[in-house]
Amino acid sequence: QVQVVESGGGSVQPGGSLRLSCVVSGIGSSIFRMGWYRQAPGLQRDLVASMGRSGITNYADSVKGRFTISRDNARNTVYLQMNSLKPEDTAVYYCNYYLYSYSPPSWGQGTQVTVSS
Repeated sequence: QVQVVESGGGSVQPGGSLRLSCVVSGIGSSIFRMGWYRQAPGLQRDLVASMGRSGITNYADSVKGRFTISRDNARNTVYLQMNSLKPEDTAVYYCNYYLYSYSPPSWGQGTQVTVSS
């Protein structure tokens, strides 16, 4: 049975840091692509960062230079290091993955990140 477990969300002051983790278990192969999306109240869910099995990354312009995505292919785990956080980074962050290049997206349950003074 596939399980997606996210952790690391919370509340932080502007300029602070958080690290999100997402472990996908119950899959017997390395996942094609893993990443993070976020959704603020009243807005659509948008890509934050993603990383392919080969290491190629993709970032939203708004987080470039502040956020870093990494993954452990052997453990099907993806991380998001978030530095210099801003109030506009406040959102629910969702782990996302594509098992194969042709697979539909799969999602975690989401973890809340709040940046406020």
